[in-house]
Amino acid sequence: MAQNAVALKHYQMYINGKFMDSKSGNEITVLNPSTGEKISTVPAATREEAKEAIDAAYEAERTWKKVPAATRGKYLHDVATEIRSEKDHLVEMLQEEQGKIKSLATTEIMFSADYFDYMGSAARTYEGEILQSDNQNENIMIAKQPIGVAAGILPWNFPFFLIARKMGPALVTGNTIVMKPSSDTPNLGLEFAKIVEKVGIPKGVVNIISGRGSVVGDELTKNEKVGIISLTGSVDSGKRVMSGAATHMAKVSLELGGKAPAIVCKDADIDLAVQSIIDSRVDNNGQLCNNCERVYVQEDVADEFIKKLSDKMSKITVGNVMKDDNIGMGPLINQEALDKVAGMVDRAVQAGGKVTAGGHKLNIENGFYYEPTVITNVKQDSEIVQDEIFGPVLPVLTFKTLDDAIEMANDSDFGLTSSIFTENLDNAARAANELEDGETYINRFNFEAMNGSHSGWKESGIGGDDGRHGIEEFLNTHVIYLQGHPEKAQG
Repeated sequence: MAQNAVALKHYQMYINGKFMDSKSGNEITVLNPSTGEKISTVPAATREEAKEAIDAAYEAERTWKKVPAATRGKYLHDVATEIRSEKDHLVEMLQEEQGKIKSLATTEIMFSADYFDYMGSAARTYEGEILQSDNQNENIMIAKQPIGVAAGILPWNFPFFLIARKMGPALVTGNTIVMKPSSDTPNLGLEFAKIVEKVGIPKGVVNIISGRGSVVGDELTKNEKVGIISLTGSVDSGKRVMSGAATHMAKVSLELGGKAPAIVCKDADIDLAVQSIIDSRVDNNGQLCNNCERVYVQEDVADEFIKKLSDKMSKITVGNVMKDDNIGMGPLINQEALDKVAGMVDRAVQAGGKVTAGGHKLNIENGFYYEPTVITNVKQDSEIVQDEIFGPVLPVLTFKTLDDAIEMANDSDFGLTSSIFTENLDNAARAANELEDGETYINRFNFEAMNGSHSGWKESGIGGDDGRHGIEEFLNTHVIYLQGHPEKAQG
């Protein structure tokens, strides 16, 4: 035990261009979810240190916004280059602290590099407008200007990519940023600060602080120097951010939970539907807001679909992602998450649900593992159909008509993503027009494009990410009425 304590890694915060620990001496211990072992410590910042980071960003923004957008974009391209050069190291860190399988961890790191490049290129493409005026000798111009200091509150399920998703559009548009990684996965965020330092981004432009949400997150949401708060997290976290932002009317961009429905019609390619839904459920070990969370299959093909789905889910290998690159699925993030998933399945079974695959915790190296699970004979108003599971569990219900399926799919407080599997164009069009979600995937798995728009309806969020719409989130609109002197109107 003593040797493990000595070998424990330690990461520091990054405030105003300096690496530092908390003056309080308080730390957070990080666990490897695959084994339950301690892997590192990070500082638990105080409220005063959060203010220090915000103050640094506030001062830096005065000059950063005056830097040409193309130069700001060049910094992001440099960040992308450094990420690619450190790929193997970053992939290993991501697997260690979050439990991703090797292929997905690699995708997250490399996609993040591409995302920084994409946002860097936006420096020459985001734009304002010039409108026709009703008045003689007047120009009406709509300028797009930075908001100021952005707060980025990051989740644990994609701890590296969400750095890119928040920092990229913020910096390229002239904002500065303070980011707080999740206490479950802070290592990569703090390690990323070394890349910021290496590429020479001016001090104060990017600040990364670790700590408790009740302290650091609370300060980021309530500090009057913060102009926009971008959170990816739970609905409850989003409501707390909105409440804090209301104290000084800061803008919020919230990507929250989901309960994505998948509709499988009788005319669907069943094998395609099965594989796509599995990919959309066990991706990131079932811990992704986009993940398919409930399935509605037409009665005519229900038996075939459920059998194929259950057989394939049962064959997914589960284990320590650090030991086998071919593992199909890793652990949940912590004991609380594991207990939540197990409890939801157990209660569903007690209410009459039938497990056709999985249904149990797995005892692997003291990690937090749950079997890929399919459960049928559940009701539309049940907890497992209405509440976010955030684990590798698929409740399956049946429907008679597409009207019924769409009605059940929309019967949710969430509205992030949805999908439909059909070879009938009319069915696809109806789903696209009537499903109440920010994204609908037709005959494919649930994963968005960087140049698309990722935004939720209902309790799934406000605002959005990605593409030009995501860039707009970090911009204020400034309308300028330029009236020429009336006597000079005729030249």
